[in-house]
Amino acid sequence: MGDPCTESNNMAEESDSKPQSASKNGKKGEGGHSFFTWFMVLALLGVWTSVAVVWFDLVDYDDVLARAKEFRYNISEVLQGKLGAYDADGDGDFDVEDAKVLLGLKEPSVVVDTRAEPGPEEPEAQPLVEEEVIEAEEAAQPPAEPEEVEDQVEPEGEDWAAATEDAPEAEDVLDEQVLDAEEEPQETPETEDIEEYEGEDDFVEDSPVYGSQSMDVESEIQVDSEDDETNDAHPYEDNTEDVIDTVGEIVEEALAEDISDELEQEELLEVDQGDGPIQEEEAAEEEPAVAEDQQVDELHEEPVPAEDLHQDEQAGTTEAPQEEQSKEKVKKKKKKPKLLNKFDKTIKAEIDAAEKLRKKGKVEEALQAFESLVQRYPQSPRSRYGKAQSEDDMAEKKRSNDLLLKAINTYREVSELPDAPADLVKATLKRRAERQQFLGRMRGGLATLERLVQIFPEDISLKNDLGVGYLLMGDNKNAKKVYEEVLAVAPHDGFAKVHYGFILKSDNKIAESIPFLREGLQSGDPGTDDGRFYFHLGDALQRVGDSSAYEWYELGHQRGHFASVWQRSLYNVDSLKAQPWWTARETTYTDLVKMLEKNWKTIREEALSLMDTSRGLFMPEDENLREKGEWGQFTLWQQGKKVEKSCHSVPKTCALLERYPEATGCKRGQIKYSVMQPGTHVWPHTGPTNCRLRMHLGLVIPAQGCSIRCTNQTRTWEEGKVLIFDDSFEHEVWQDASSFRLIFIVDVWHPELTQYQRQTLSPI
Repeated sequence: MGDPCTESNNMAEESDSKPQSASKNGKKGEGGHSFFTWFMVLALLGVWTSVAVVWFDLVDYDDVLARAKEFRYNISEVLQGKLGAYDADGDGDFDVEDAKVLLGLKEPSVVVDTRAEPGPEEPEAQPLVEEEVIEAEEAAQPPAEPEEVEDQVEPEGEDWAAATEDAPEAEDVLDEQVLDAEEEPQETPETEDIEEYEGEDDFVEDSPVYGSQSMDVESEIQVDSEDDETNDAHPYEDNTEDVIDTVGEIVEEALAEDISDELEQEELLEVDQGDGPIQEEEAAEEEPAVAEDQQVDELHEEPVPAEDLHQDEQAGTTEAPQEEQSKEKVKKKKKKPKLLNKFDKTIKAEIDAAEKLRKKGKVEEALQAFESLVQRYPQSPRSRYGKAQSEDDMAEKKRSNDLLLKAINTYREVSELPDAPADLVKATLKRRAERQQFLGRMRGGLATLERLVQIFPEDISLKNDLGVGYLLMGDNKNAKKVYEEVLAVAPHDGFAKVHYGFILKSDNKIAESIPFLREGLQSGDPGTDDGRFYFHLGDALQRVGDSSAYEWYELGHQRGHFASVWQRSLYNVDSLKAQPWWTARETTYTDLVKMLEKNWKTIREEALSLMDTSRGLFMPEDENLREKGEWGQFTLWQQGKKVEKSCHSVPKTCALLERYPEATGCKRGQIKYSVMQPGTHVWPHTGPTNCRLRMHLGLVIPAQGCSIRCTNQTRTWEEGKVLIFDDSFEHEVWQDASSFRLIFIVDVWHPELTQYQRQTLSPI
């Protein structure tokens, strides 16, 4: 064995002679970790940090872009200010012409202040610079004070990036946005989606006069909106209002569609243009109102008055140059409502901040912000208007009638402030009237419209709205007066014509109504392209024997108002099976049909007991559906509600029906007896909705002379048998027998409607 000391020394020498282990890249970090490992850790950390910034929205990119744009303008202004010392030609900045003068290549020119307005007799100075210099002048803007928010336009969301990318002038941006907004059509849904609001834009269902003329097969009985109103006051409503009508229950409506139709129009605050090139000065002279700070609110964009439109049409027939006409139209498009008074301009930054929250859908925060503004500035019309809009939005979001009533009351407060701009008052009261009508408060809405007309007597569109308000109240007489006044000053107003024609037809002045309805539809004016007017024009033409009725029905179908030329109901659910005649098996209501046919004699006996003419229990049809003859009805269920008094007279019949909710719960139909005397003819007509089917049980049927046509198929009744058809298709009835005809009518839900749809669809 060797010496231990020698062995240990040898081992040490061997260890010293071996090279140290190294990492793949030849380096070794402290603690045994390689440089490559740390590099990967840092790289991954950077990636996840970037993901977190984007995912959790840690950076306000709108603010960054705004600052970038501001820096861009500021640096341009600074450079212009410093180089202005070398201005040799007197145009206010340093450019190519100045360089030529300084180099002796050009004589100095006379200084002309292009920003000063030319005198009444002096010609406007023409710019002597080249295109590059003009572009530089347009890019240069006076230094903006940071506290003046009106010197900056703040587009919403993603639009901000597009605005800063090319950095156009604020006036051009606004003009393009306004033109785009005007070109965007406002959608008015013709069909009833169960999750959409069914009352806000659809004023027909609330009115027995305005909505159901000649719409039903066997006297579509409607409840007058006045009968549903009581005198109970609401704490948030002024004394001109009535309690909420169930027709406008928000609970049945959906938020998304209504917001898209009424509450999503962009709201931009306009910019004071200040001094600028000659082109801007000329625009300011033509439209002095546009130069002030304004805000285009998301209320309905004000349409150009119909009177002005017709004046344009008449001007087009004269020898005036087309260029002048186009300039006038451009002026009208550029005209924007002024919604800020002088005081509101001083707090514009705070109003903008609150409004930005509202447009982003942060309704609660926006409401708090506007409430704070109202507390600090109680005389600020725009702040209170923002509060009303936020309450309106909150009511939509929470589907709350109480919140909507608060908004209605706040709208009133805005209009009563002493220094409110006229355009703001007009927009506020128009919105207030719309929301009152939506809640079924027709009387209050009418009072608001009357006030609008008093304040703005020259506005034809407001008078047209007032006429509609009277129609919603069932006051055809006053509505007729309003439209006669409108047509006296604006004889080509299409909106007034179609409504005046509608009133004439309701008064059974069929022939007189036709030219007004036809010319109104042909005008193409806003508010005329409505299925009701195609419906009534075609109906009037049919009654005078004019075959062109079906041409108008076809046009209405092409415009999307009718499902087909034959099926012309206006309150529909899409995608339901559509056919004129049905069998019991197709309806899936075979048990109901069997019960009716099994007990038809019991039902007939109770019906005959009602036909004592001395008691007058059968009510005459009152919807002007008859050309001649007598037609009476006795109703047991109406809009899904049992008529208790009627059922006391026919207890057995009502007891038989109680077990069939598809009939008794049909809110868009009736259950009733129908008696028709000899010599009766019912005009061709259609029912109001495709959501129901109609059963006719024959009780007393003469051997000959009674028939019913649905589309192009004609059938007859049989005693004890049930006929089933879809009354949204055109149908017609003849009673040429020698004795009365008695049938029992039972409306049922369309079998393809879901249970949820049956519960949420509004009554008709």
